Amino acid sequence: MNTNDKLLKRVNDLIDLSDKVLTTERRGSGSFSLSSVDNQVFTEFKNASLSFIMSLYGNKHPYYTNFENSCYRNTPSETKSGKGILNSIKTEIEEGWLNTLRGLVSSEIFVDFIEMAEHLLSENYKDAAAVMLGSVLEEHLRQLAIKNGLETSEIKGSKSIPKKADLLNSELTKAGVYNMLDQKNVTAWLDLRNKAAHGKYSEYTIAQVELMKQNIMDFMTRNSL
Repeated sequence: MNTNDKLLKRVNDLIDLSDKVLTTERRGSGSFSLSSVDNQVFTEFKNASLSFIMSLYGNKHPYYTNFENSCYRNTPSETKSGKGILNSIKTEIEEGWLNTLRGLVSSEIFVDFIEMAEHLLSENYKDAAAVMLGSVLEEHLRQLAIKNGLETSEIKGSKSIPKKADLLNSELTKAGVYNMLDQKNVTAWLDLRNKAAHGKYSEYTIAQVELMKQNIMDFMTRNSL
């Protein structure tokens, strides 16, 4: 089963879950009472859908914000609103727009940030460059996970939380996306980024950041989106 098939299966499962929610509709008793659906099943549908949408598009995308705002209460109408958004996403997956657009946009963004990191290194700003390179790497891991049908977030309480880069690194290795040597290298690059982000500037050199940049570019080329 390829990535698109996995995504289609997941979105179809969520659409089926919305239909299950709608079967629990209860009519309001008063003249102005709203109909409602079972809150437990609705909450499961809402959280699973938000997690899925965030893993595909991030939490700033209109699909995510629209779902969050229009599928908030356990009513039939809001459940149908959520189902409509999922149907739109299903169409994008079926027509191949999701991977094409994401790959193009990510590539352009990554190139811009790599060039910015190179400029910072040329001006001897190794710490800012290390943080920027680490951010590029982390986002690439997240996009690799999406490409290969892996979850990039997890539910904690009632919130969908993005997975840490180290966890994504481990799961990508387990899924066979890249080997254990790459995993160890990614761990080292993330560690250098963390040192820069936490002010441990004396624990690495500008030469190590320059090598980190070259190796990350090679890693991203070999493991393209």
